[in-house]
Amino acid sequence: MKNIFDIQTREDFEAAALETFFYQYRHTKVYQKFVDYLKISPAEMTFEKIPFLPIEMFKNHKILNDLANSDLYFQSSGTTQMNLSKHHIADENLYRESIYKSFSQFIGKPEDFIFLGLLPSYLEKQHSSLIYMVDFLMQKSGKEENGYFLYNHQELFDLLQTINNKKVILFGVSFALLDFLDFCKENNLEIKKSENLIIIETGGMKGRKEEMTKDELLKILKKGFSSEKIYSEYSMTELLSQAYSLGENIYECPLWMKVLVRNAEDPFSYEKAGRTGAVNIIDLANRHTCSFIATQDLGKILPDNENKFQVLGRIDHSDIRGCSLLVS
Repeated sequence: MKNIFDIQTREDFEAAALETFFYQYRHTKVYQKFVDYLKISPAEMTFEKIPFLPIEMFKNHKILNDLANSDLYFQSSGTTQMNLSKHHIADENLYRESIYKSFSQFIGKPEDFIFLGLLPSYLEKQHSSLIYMVDFLMQKSGKEENGYFLYNHQELFDLLQTINNKKVILFGVSFALLDFLDFCKENNLEIKKSENLIIIETGGMKGRKEEMTKDELLKILKKGFSSEKIYSEYSMTELLSQAYSLGENIYECPLWMKVLVRNAEDPFSYEKAGRTGAVNIIDLANRHTCSFIATQDLGKILPDNENKFQVLGRIDHSDIRGCSLLVS
């Protein structure tokens, strides 16, 4: 198979996706059973006919190909009463390369940044793919200022005031960023405007704040952080790749990842660009599990660029997941 990070064209992607389908049909037994249950013939497979595994399957089944072993796994966040998704990682280096190349493509070289994490709900749980990602970026950065913050808001504020001459990334879950801005407001603390500070919100209110639209959230964060743009990161436990938004809730996939929008009532038909539907994701970095995931997110593809999309919320009947994005 061609290295997924060498993909450049739509033809490259579709060929790699088909090869991945046949590989996973042979070796990922849960996916094979799912395809067979749908009475889909692999012999007649085309790119347009590839079936997408419902994301809920990661909650009840071990999705891993029979050639792989895995001690590392990621688990979705949620309450203790919920059945959590588990994603087994057979090739840690593949995940690391995906993190590095995607971040470098959209943001810049990790070595150039200080990384701060305001991710309290994730730090307090084990097996978080988000924490793994930020840990890896911190390792690549190697800056002494790198670090995480739980609820020590004054310490974070003080640090932000002292590193304005350095390039800083602050990864934050949405409710924690809002909590931090509330703390600053209550204590009459004003965050200085800095071209070197990039805020990357990772979504998620988790019932901790009143629900608001994505546009409302971005407006509050822009004002609070004195920033023209707030970046966003879109991924989930069941994926090994990340899409990024550089503002305005418009995400772009790396070239080894693709979003398709299915009809919410008919999972085997697709919406045209610009029309809202349920989000399907092809993530070719999921080589050893399943690359074809039917999510419970709503979204739409931008008419002028098939690699760009918006996330518009959750399908109503799906349960609330830790990394779910806000309704837009």
